[in-house]
Amino acid sequence: MSGDRTSRLPGFYRLPLVERRALVADLAKLAHEDLDLLATGGLDLPTADRMSENVIGLHALPFGVGLNFRINDRDYLVPMVIEEPSVVAAASNAARLVRTSGGFATMVDPPIMTGQVHLCGVRDPDGAADRLRAHRSEILAAIARVLPQLCERGGGPRDLSVRVLSGPEDPDGGIVVVHLDIDCRDAMGANVVNTAAEAVADQLARFAGPDARAALRIITNLSDRRRVRVKARVALSALGPDGAAVRDAITTASRLAELDHFRAATHNKGIMNGVDAVLVATGNDWRSVEAGAHAFAARDGRYRPLAVWHRDGDDLVGELDMPMAVGTVGGARRSHAGARLALRLLRVGSSDELASVV
Repeated sequence: MSGDRTSRLPGFYRLPLVERRALVADLAKLAHEDLDLLATGGLDLPTADRMSENVIGLHALPFGVGLNFRINDRDYLVPMVIEEPSVVAAASNAARLVRTSGGFATMVDPPIMTGQVHLCGVRDPDGAADRLRAHRSEILAAIARVLPQLCERGGGPRDLSVRVLSGPEDPDGGIVVVHLDIDCRDAMGANVVNTAAEAVADQLARFAGPDARAALRIITNLSDRRRVRVKARVALSALGPDGAAVRDAITTASRLAELDHFRAATHNKGIMNGVDAVLVATGNDWRSVEAGAHAFAARDGRYRPLAVWHRDGDDLVGELDMPMAVGTVGGARRSHAGARLALRLLRVGSSDELASVV
């Protein structure tokens, strides 16, 4: 949101429901009746029956709005779907504090997702890896041929890498995994990445040598090529009369999460409270992002916090780094009217922008 629109709405929670809906509709430039579809969760039974299997009804969750968010010098009303009562209020309050020092700043990687093809029965894994790397251009060209529409939109295959997982003595023979990096543009990317992996799996097996066979050919949810980094500053004056004590308590809690993986799990769960609420609201795959986040937190063999807080002079500064595979096209958004409305309310123009907000 920009221009005359703002996410700073003091006393919003005190307004009657009908007034809250009218105010949000006006700010997001939606027709007031657009929000009426949220009375049933933005989904009807026939649509639900087409979306999933063995459907017998609908299960609703509250649809709230996170306020006060200023991200990269732009204001956002953030749709959040969650049953826990404190999450939306806590996120809005934290955003208010960060807003006093200029808001959140983000950096987002290109929307690169990775497909894996695991090759088993490889007699000479190191030699196979060399051959696969030598055929990189040929393999990427084959992927481009099966994804013409994605390539037309500026996406498509970007790179290939190879890892040797085990030698010939493995019960499945030597195992080599090929990573296929694909720019998915504004899609989350699971379908296109899986299509690419399926398309070249047999070709990869041939390059790997006699007896090599393609086993798994599927996306990895550890999307470490598609990360978002966020930085936030809170001035000491924004923390109230006991600001120094509040600041120091937060930095101590952060330090404990860095040292103790039991605490880090709870620390990261708190982060995912807000992340998942926006993902659910916008029809994104929150299980994928959860899996990637926790795998990334343990990437060096020790489970660590996704965000850390520290002092910078008198101020409190937070930094977050995590994978963020989201889409603004495809998936549930094709059929779920509530998810489409959430994106209209949010007014994001790309998957990169959505990743920043999440």
